[in-house]
Order: sequence, then C-alpha cells, then structure tokens
Amino acid sequence: MSRQRMLTSVAALSLMLFAGAANAAELNITTATIPEEQAAMATGRVTSQKLTEAFLKRIDAYDKKGPAINAVIMVNPNAVKEARAMDAERRKGKIRGPLHGIPILLKDNYETHDMPTTAGSQMLKGSIPAKDGFVVQKLRDAGAVIVAKVNMNEFAGSGGMVNGARDPEIVKKGRAQAGFSSMGGQTRNPHDLARVPSSSSGGTGASIAAGFAQFGTGTDTGGSIRGPSSVNGVAGLKTTWGLVSRGGIVPLALSLDTAGPIARNVTDLAVALSVMAGTDPADPATAQASSHAEADYTKYLKAGSLKGVRIGITPEFMGGNDQVKKISADAVEQLKKLGAEIVTPVVFPEYLLAARGGIYELLVNSEFKAQITDYLKSTKPEYPKSFDDLVRIANDPNTHYASPEKAFALRYSGERALPITDPQFLILRDQMLPTFKAGIAAVFADNKIDALFFPTNARPASPIAEVPRPFTATETAGASPGNMTNESGFPEIVVPAGMTTDENLPVTMSFLGTPWSEPKLIGFAYDFEQATKALRTPKNTPTLPSDVIKY
Repeated sequence: MSRQRMLTSVAALSLMLFAGAANAAELNITTATIPEEQAAMATGRVTSQKLTEAFLKRIDAYDKKGPAINAVIMVNPNAVKEARAMDAERRKGKIRGPLHGIPILLKDNYETHDMPTTAGSQMLKGSIPAKDGFVVQKLRDAGAVIVAKVNMNEFAGSGGMVNGARDPEIVKKGRAQAGFSSMGGQTRNPHDLARVPSSSSGGTGASIAAGFAQFGTGTDTGGSIRGPSSVNGVAGLKTTWGLVSRGGIVPLALSLDTAGPIARNVTDLAVALSVMAGTDPADPATAQASSHAEADYTKYLKAGSLKGVRIGITPEFMGGNDQVKKISADAVEQLKKLGAEIVTPVVFPEYLLAARGGIYELLVNSEFKAQITDYLKSTKPEYPKSFDDLVRIANDPNTHYASPEKAFALRYSGERALPITDPQFLILRDQMLPTFKAGIAAVFADNKIDALFFPTNARPASPIAEVPRPFTATETAGASPGNMTNESGFPEIVVPAGMTTDENLPVTMSFLGTPWSEPKLIGFAYDFEQATKALRTPKNTPTLPSDVIKY
C-alpha cells in the first residue's frame, strides 16, 4: 500500500470515528485511540498543543508528585513548542501522517539529538548523541511529538547481569530490582506502588499505563517489551527480528535485540508499527524488512479475525498461580466463542526448552561486552569508552555509583563472556541460534497452528521488596515461552485479559506467531481485545479534569 493510500485509510477511519462521536464533543486522552485523536484534531477545535499539555499535566501530577511513579527521566522542554509547530502545519493543510501531532515518549536507550540518552546509567548522564536514531527520526518525520524520555533497567537489564547464576548469594549481590537504574532510580507500578513495572522497558510500560503519552517505544531482547506491557496491564508488540531498525539504540545483544511499541490498545500499536517498521541501510538485520513491512497495519484491525484460525495451547505455559490460570482459562474460552479452533496440547521438545537459557546467557554476556564497547566509542570524550571502563567506574567508590548490584553484575558477566571471535561463540550464534529457530518453526508446522496463546507472564507483578532468588529449573523451562521468542526471532503481541481478584493486578495474554506474521497477530489481538475490553486505569493514576478536552 502506498503512503498516500495509508493516509487515506487512517483518515477515513478517523472521520468515521469522529462521525460516531460527534455528539459527545469531548476527548479523554487516557482512553482515546490515535484515530480518535486525529478525528478530533481534524475539527480544528482540538490541537496537538492541547493534547501535549494534557499529557504533561499527568506527568506533573503523578510522576514525581502524588503516587510518584518515577518513570520519567527527562521531560522534553520543547514538547509544547513542537506541538505548536505541528498545529501550524495542520492549519496550512499539511498532514504528515497518522502520527501528526500525537504525543509519544521514548525509552532512554533511543538516541535523541536534543536530549540525553543514558540507557539508565549515571555513567552516561548528560550524553547527547550527534543525531536521532533511525526510528526516532522516522517518528519525528511522521509528526510525532516526543514529550519525555523514560527510565529503564540499566543497560537494558541483562546488559551486565548475573544471568544464569544459581548461587543465591551471587543473585542477591548482582540482581538489581526490575525498574531500577542508577540514573532514574526505582520506577513503580501504577497499579500497585509496592510492585515492579517489570524488566528493561518498565519505564515505558508504567508511563503508558499511567497515561503519560499516547504510546511509547520499547526494546526487547529477552522479554523487555512483553513483561512491562503485562505487569502494567497494557498492549505491547515484540516485533519480528529485523522488522524494525535498532540503529541509534544502545545495544544489548544485536543477535536478539528488537524494537517495538507499547500502547494502551492494539489500534495504537498498529498505527505506531506502520511508521516504525522498515529497512534501515545501516542495520543489516532489516534487509528483508522492506519486503515484509506493511505501510498500514490498521487495515488488519478487524472483528472476526480469530474465526477459523488454529490457536495452539501448551498446558505447561498457562500460568504459575491459580489467579493467572483462571484468567488464562477464561481467555481460551473467549477464543472459542470468537470462532478459533483450539489445538492442545502443543508440545515443545525438551531439547528446545533446556537449551534456551544457556543460549541466552552466553550470547547476551558476550555480545553486550563487545557491542557496548562499540557504542561507547561514539560518545563524547568525557564518557566511558569500553565495557571495561564501565566495570572500573561502577566499582570505584569515588564515583558514588548508585547501583552496587549492577557494579557486581558487570564484573560477573564480563568474566563469563566469550570474545565474539571465539569459535564457541561463533558456533552458538551461527549454528545453534538458527537451529533453535528451526526447531520452534517445526513445532508450529507440525501442529498447523497460526499462533501460540499463553499468559505473557506466569505471575503478576512481583513486590519491589522481594528478595532476589535464582530461577529453578522448572521455572526456567516451563512457566512461559519467555526468551524463546527472542531466540527464534518470532513476533509476540500482548493484550490485556483481566485483573486478579486477590490483589487487583493486571494479567495479559500473548499471541506468538511465526516471522513477519504481525498482520495476523494484530488482527487476533484486536478481535480478543474488542471482545474482552479488559484494559483498566490504574487506581493510583486516575483521570484528571484536564484529561477531558471538550470541543
């Protein structure tokens, strides 16, 4: 589909929504979709400036004040100015696309030429890149207004972590809490302030649940879009490896790294992906993206998308406690009502389940050590220039580094990393990883399934105060597909499914598909979302009077 046809398609959807809501003459920024906001702006009575100011008021009320979600590292000081510029273009008849004037936020590993990019580390405080990352530039070119950059697990969590450690003392010393960084401190879950926002993209997940922007960007190497989407009760999309560029994103492990959106609804995921997907000449992994990326993913937002499709269920993946198991079982019944054919049990070979942890741990440790060194060489002279510099600075008492766990873990992971020229590493990356991918593909083919369906997280958000402990073999192999999604390169979409009755915490379900199947997954998730309407506003960040824009 051409860009003009995409604009026409989204515009038609926006006008249809506007016609249906004309009598309401008001817009709630915490519940509206992007097409609904575009329809309101098309009247000339709602502006990007009004939307941006409304989101900024929520940040002001809830991020450092009130419940103190503490997700925002930096508010863009030029956000309102940029929104005004988009309004001026609209008045002249120039509409850049479906994101024109839409306020968004960025995870702080996405490079921005006008704001620091720290990857959550105080060691990169104030580091401003020379230019925007590839996806950031695409979002700006499409008219998006960046309102803030948000917190993340430092260096994307697994970058310098005690992955695979079984000794409880090592885990205690080296596992920084989810949602914590030396740059941003601890981000809290807006549904329960005593709980984590999950892994690396936790700042984005918490911010979107709290209504700080329309959608946000995340990265996912081992669950870091999916986990935060799940525990914060929003929608998220871990894209096919190679569909979205990682250019200008601080790397964790490029053999697994993916980028994608987190939003409150599937519609906004589809709009965001329409802009984010595509080939970047500087990112070889995206060489095939131009052959698979859709110009307009919103055309797949159709009720009835699940009718007649084969959805696989692996019983061992259907929840880690009674609450999640109950919501998962109800979700499967909903799929049946929507006409899906349930295929169960879908069995994964033991060799695949056993291999994934070891593959992830060694690959991430080794690639991060090399690739963060490459990245640091691009920063200004006053910043660290290598992985070894990070270890040295973090463990130097004179630097007053704020994360002793990360300091320990950086040294620990570095000692276990292999040089990326080592024959064992090359076998892992070039032979074992493709074999693993082929094995997962074979499970899909043998069972003739369109997607695998399971709770994104085996359990709801864990307490911030919980003492870190090693994963048991059962948890690693059976609780969830987890990093299987990254090691295969397959896409996974997350959609809200319900709230636990004991602690009122969100639970989401995931559809996992084969490479480049985002169009189908968006349709499945949208069909499920529209039938269940499970999204809930967090109790700690309720609607403000300024959220409702009358027009």
